[in-house]
Amino acid sequence: MLQTERRSNPYPFTWEIPFGAATIALILAALGVQLGRSLAHYSVGAGWTWPHGRTLFTSIPAVLSGQPTAGLNPVPMPSATPAAVAGWIITVELVLLTLAATAAVLTLRRWGPGRLRGMATPAQARDTLGPVRLRRVRSIIRPDLYPPPRTGRRQ
Repeated sequence: MLQTERRSNPYPFTWEIPFGAATIALILAALGVQLGRSLAHYSVGAGWTWPHGRTLFTSIPAVLSGQPTAGLNPVPMPSATPAAVAGWIITVELVLLTLAATAAVLTLRRWGPGRLRGMATPAQARDTLGPVRLRRVRSIIRPDLYPPPRTGRRQ
């Protein structure tokens, strides 16, 4: 079973996975704009603000163009300045970008095309082979760390 998987992967690359990833990225970016605006209003003492219904997405262009209270009902008092909203939006988007990149790297390491197949974890190898045998064959397992012992014979 594992040998067959190593030789070929019958699942073709199609548009569903990139489309899903792009959709998730766009939704996270949109929610990041609203979260940044809400944090900006919260930081100036206006309390937590969040748009309701359709205004969650329809107010994004206005917020990005410098209207910090667009789509909010009731309008918070005091409201954050456009510069504060922009700063919070940039901060939130950078945090979301970092988290998304970390999740993408971890996902690709685990399920991506370059993943290791059929490899045991160190704990599984220790449980199966035992520590004595692992020490005895360490030069085979990790020849870069443990060179084979030299013998008097030349090859």
